[in-house]
Amino acid sequence: MTSEKEPMVMRVAVLGGTGKEGSGLAVRWALHGYRVIIGSRSAEKAAARAAELNAQLGGDYLTGMHNVEAAKAASLVVLSVPYDAHRDTIESVRDYLEGKVFVDLTVPLNPPHVRVVHVPQGLAAALEAQAYLGEGVRVVAAFQNVSAEKLKDPETVVACDVLICSDDEHAKNDVMQLASAAGMRGIDAGPLANAVAVEALTPVLLYINKRYKVKGAGIRITGIEQDKA
Repeated sequence: MTSEKEPMVMRVAVLGGTGKEGSGLAVRWALHGYRVIIGSRSAEKAAARAAELNAQLGGDYLTGMHNVEAAKAASLVVLSVPYDAHRDTIESVRDYLEGKVFVDLTVPLNPPHVRVVHVPQGLAAALEAQAYLGEGVRVVAAFQNVSAEKLKDPETVVACDVLICSDDEHAKNDVMQLASAAGMRGIDAGPLANAVAVEALTPVLLYINKRYKVKGAGIRITGIEQDKA
């Protein structure tokens, strides 16, 4: 029997999990007791990345699968891909997401102008995901403002908050636990419509990184005590 401090055992798929941010989150969640699947458009690439991470961690923590198989196997699915792969990736797995929590990390950056806010046709990537997937999938916007530089070492303290937006309170709670498991504080930032503002913060942070020659600018909400977050 698990203790109250342990997270609910959940199988999490990270689509695009071979990338820096997806891998960093996957490792932190796996070390915290979640069953984590690295997803990729290439099953071989996913398996190789999972094996590489397991070797670094010294244990059998992660598995690698094609995005479709990962989405099928998981109860919660995280999307960590560039915006130009956003819709295609969602459409490739949409048949396996009904009733699940779908966490969208995507930021609609517009290269090469990645330090300027770009508002997509659907106003936010997370809102577009909800429109693609329908009401049967509980979409949550989160982790857009977390630097991959901070995540790559699981021992590094990530001194920033995770703004979490969703129209489903239970889904928000699941992602609050994921934020905590990754070593961060989750902040309820309101309905999914507020993802417009949360996603827009990322190019602002990228600008700050360049202007002040730092790599890990993040968001911290003041005035909220830790036990009330």
